Amino acid sequence: MPYSKAHKQRVRSEIIEAARRLFNRHGFDNVSIDQLMAEAGLTRGGFYAHFKSKEDVFAAATASFLNGRGEIWREDAGVIPNAGQIEMAKRMVDSYLSREHLDQTEDQCPLIAYATDVARAGPKVQDSYRELLEGMVSLFELNLEGDPSSRTQRARALTAMCVGGMVIARALPGTQTAEDIRLSTLNEAQALWIDPVADQAA
Repeated sequence: MPYSKAHKQRVRSEIIEAARRLFNRHGFDNVSIDQLMAEAGLTRGGFYAHFKSKEDVFAAATASFLNGRGEIWREDAGVIPNAGQIEMAKRMVDSYLSREHLDQTEDQCPLIAYATDVARAGPKVQDSYRELLEGMVSLFELNLEGDPSSRTQRARALTAMCVGGMVIARALPGTQTAEDIRLSTLNEAQALWIDPVADQAA
C-alpha cells in the first residue's frame, strides 16, 4: 500500500528538521547522509525518495527556518513581522543578539550557522540563504521609521550587524571576546532604530 501524500510530507519535514539541527551543530561537510537519516530515525534508502543530494536538503533546511523554527523563535520573542512598529525591530535585535540565541547552537538562525558553508555551496543553497537574509531585512524595513530608502539602508545595516556579530561570537565559543562582540553589536545596533532624517529635523 503506497504511502499517503501527508505521510510523505511528514517524512520530508522530519528529514529537513534533522538536517537543520545537524548542519547547525557540525557544518555541512561534517554531516553524512547516514548520520542525517539516523537523526531523523529513518534508513538511508529513504533519503533519495525526497532529495537528490545532500546539497538539496541543505537548501531545504535553510529555506525552512523562516516559517519553521524561526517562526517559533519570533513568537517567543514577541516579534510580529508586519506590525509596522519600532518596538518589533527592537525586540528582533534584542532576541537575535541575545546570549540565549548564541548558546542554542542547534536552533540558531542559519544565517549565522551556515555562513561559511553557503559560500562554498551551489546556487540553490545560496538562493535559499539569500531569501532568508531578505526576509530578515524585510522584517526590519516594515518596522523601522522614516522614508523607504532610509528604512532599507538601515534594515540592511541592522541585518549585517546582527548576523556578522553573531558569526564572530559563534566562532569563539565560551570566550570573553565573544561576549564583548555580542554586547557591543547589541549596543551599537540601537542607534540604527532612529530615523536620522527625522532626528535632524527635530
